[in-house]
Amino acid sequence: MYSKCGLLPEARRLFRESNNRNIITWNTIIHALVDSGQVDQARHLFDEMPVRDSVSWTTMISGYCRNGYPEYSIETFASMLRDCSDGNYDVYSFTSVMKACGCLGYSDLALQLHGHVIKKFDLGSECCIQNAVVDMYVKCGVVNLAESVFFSIEKPSLFCWNSMIYGYSKFYGARKALHLFARMPERDDISWNTLISVFSQHDLGVQCLSMFVEMWNQGFRPNFMTYGSVLSACASISDLEWGKHLHARILRMEHSIDAYLGSGLVDMYAKCGCLGLARRLFDGLGERNEVSWTCLITGVAQCGLEEEALALLNQMRQDSVVLDDFTLATVLGVCSGESYATVGELLHGYAMKSGMDSSVPVGNAIITMYAKCGNTDKASLAFRSMPLRDTISWTAMIAAFSQNEDIHRAREYFDTMPERNVITWNSMLSTYVQHGFSEEGLKLYVLMRREGVEPDWITYATSVRACADLAVIKLGIQVVSHAIKYGLSSDVSVANSIVTMYSRCGQIEEAQKVFDSIYVKNLISWNAMMAAYAQNGLGKQLIETFEDMLKTECKPDHISYISVLSGCSHMGLVVEGKHYFDSMIKVFGISPTREHFACMVDMLARAGLLDQAKNLIDGMPFKPNATIWGALLGGCRIHNDSRLAETAVKNLMELDMEDSGGYVLLANIYAECGELQGVANMRKLIKDKGIQKSPGCSWIEVDNRVHVFTVDDINHPQMKEIYMKLEEMMKKIEDTGRYINVVSSAHRSQQYHSEKLAFAFGLLNVPSWKPINVMKNLRVCHDCHLVIKLLSFVTSRELIMRDAYRFHHFKDGFCSCGDYW
Repeated sequence: MYSKCGLLPEARRLFRESNNRNIITWNTIIHALVDSGQVDQARHLFDEMPVRDSVSWTTMISGYCRNGYPEYSIETFASMLRDCSDGNYDVYSFTSVMKACGCLGYSDLALQLHGHVIKKFDLGSECCIQNAVVDMYVKCGVVNLAESVFFSIEKPSLFCWNSMIYGYSKFYGARKALHLFARMPERDDISWNTLISVFSQHDLGVQCLSMFVEMWNQGFRPNFMTYGSVLSACASISDLEWGKHLHARILRMEHSIDAYLGSGLVDMYAKCGCLGLARRLFDGLGERNEVSWTCLITGVAQCGLEEEALALLNQMRQDSVVLDDFTLATVLGVCSGESYATVGELLHGYAMKSGMDSSVPVGNAIITMYAKCGNTDKASLAFRSMPLRDTISWTAMIAAFSQNEDIHRAREYFDTMPERNVITWNSMLSTYVQHGFSEEGLKLYVLMRREGVEPDWITYATSVRACADLAVIKLGIQVVSHAIKYGLSSDVSVANSIVTMYSRCGQIEEAQKVFDSIYVKNLISWNAMMAAYAQNGLGKQLIETFEDMLKTECKPDHISYISVLSGCSHMGLVVEGKHYFDSMIKVFGISPTREHFACMVDMLARAGLLDQAKNLIDGMPFKPNATIWGALLGGCRIHNDSRLAETAVKNLMELDMEDSGGYVLLANIYAECGELQGVANMRKLIKDKGIQKSPGCSWIEVDNRVHVFTVDDINHPQMKEIYMKLEEMMKKIEDTGRYINVVSSAHRSQQYHSEKLAFAFGLLNVPSWKPINVMKNLRVCHDCHLVIKLLSFVTSRELIMRDAYRFHHFKDGFCSCGDYW
């Protein structure tokens, strides 16, 4: 009676005064001590017991587990097996030790315990054993074994169903968890809360809200856990209206808002950008704990108010609220950039002084902080000082080296990792692709698939981008097929990458199909499609797409206008280009960058409006760069204006540009005007400056063999036939009347671009190619006559030509032949 009424001192006094203790007396007082958290005293009495029964053992085994000592539960269970030779122990000792085993994640021990249970009990008749075995396997991470047990049970309990839903969500994702949930014969509050929590944790905010509505419609009433998950979902998708609705519902349905619900509401309002409402709610909370403070600080930090976040941290300390690991990790995340390096170091010192630097989340935050401040040495030191590291720690170091362009060390850490997850693989994959090592990135993707790592949408978006950078259509189609297989091709980010990949490989129709299939197009989708049209010379379609985007009320950004102005430039749409340039500034308030001015200068210069182009340059609010002067120089090349060309080159020289393009182009202008002395002067200047012209290369895959060509190549065994084919091809192009060759036939053989050679080789060796198709919408490199548009007609025959006009040949707007593109 005293024990059950919580009067433990009276119970212990009566126990000590009793002269007639029996085993029930001992078990009762031990149980009371365990329930009150006094495990050491319980163990002391347990050791003094003259005789123990199964209840005594089970009390200690379960008591250790419930009080956070699962390893002692397992030790006590092992002692029970040794001491009870008669095997007189009950089923609950097994369920308790299985729970402890699940807490520790000991999969090998789980198999042994399962074997003991099969020997000792009839698994089919003991519901509690069934529950314990399934839950133990799920928590140990061996869901396949949990499945085998679960599906062997004739009528699994609700507890088993709920455990499997949790296991599926953790190891297979939310979709499989939902499928299992749909098969449940009955559900309880835990079932609904588990699935709602799963959707919230997987950032599936819309599905989480939908499931909450369905739960309510089915007659189940939410509790504080439900509200917490749904509020977190509202915060993740920034759905303020739903958040306000939930706030009103909580006020109507609940008697009061406790610290848990209050923290969830503060977090929701802060992440939705309503800092005023979040602060007012925070100030009105009767109890403000470290979670409430952390939610407010996190929301303020996410809005970019770093100074205010640090001020809140000081206020939190002044209010004597204990600073926990999560709060410190959050504030460390605020410190990015050299301006916050000192504050970050002070917080690191505080973490060391308080002992929180041994916390894995804090250690990870310290690494990330130093990486954002550009100090990889201190990040490495913090990493090596961590007593425990997890996968996030290693991934943070990979990201740190990536940010500082140390790809070699990033790969070293990746290879040294004891364990990797999909996030780690994605981090290394993104590192390669973002820094121009797309080929290495694709090799890593192949290795990832070989090791059985299940990719996510980030994997495919990054891998498809790598295929786009390399213009490898064959491998790109394979990666897209994998994405379709995993149901991730419909993800808008993956679809955007696919659009870019097809467009860069010249398959504009396929890019258009993918673009049309995107259900909810974002700005990146529209920009990707417009860039595709711009790269393939389809100015009319580009402008139509831009106008369609405006009708959807999707606001363009500076990237949108770069594509539009580039399209107007290549199509000679001067009036339209001026209109869009003005609307960019006046309608959408976008300040033009150097890229926009380069497009406008190029458009005016191509159209022969060289004086207008020069006036535009003179009126720019910032100093022109090499691309802008190169655009003017390209126009001078077309219209033989050596006077203005000299001005452009003079300014290029002042920029100390080491690329040979501008000098070569001016030399070509002099040559075409007959000014041989000017040609000689430019050649001497190039030699005096020690400028080297980087030769371009292109390659083509025919019959599973890659053939590489350089400018004016003479080493290929079919070179004689290739030159003859080129002469034939160029004559057909000129005969259309839509192309004027400014280089004499006699001089032409000295100007063959590597991509022309590769293309002619393809014409010779793949009979189904029809060169007559290249006559539509020609776009050429002004000096070497590189026929860009050809790509869109031949890539379907697996013409894989890397280089050229999009990647290696062009630097600051110049082709390696010396022409401006």
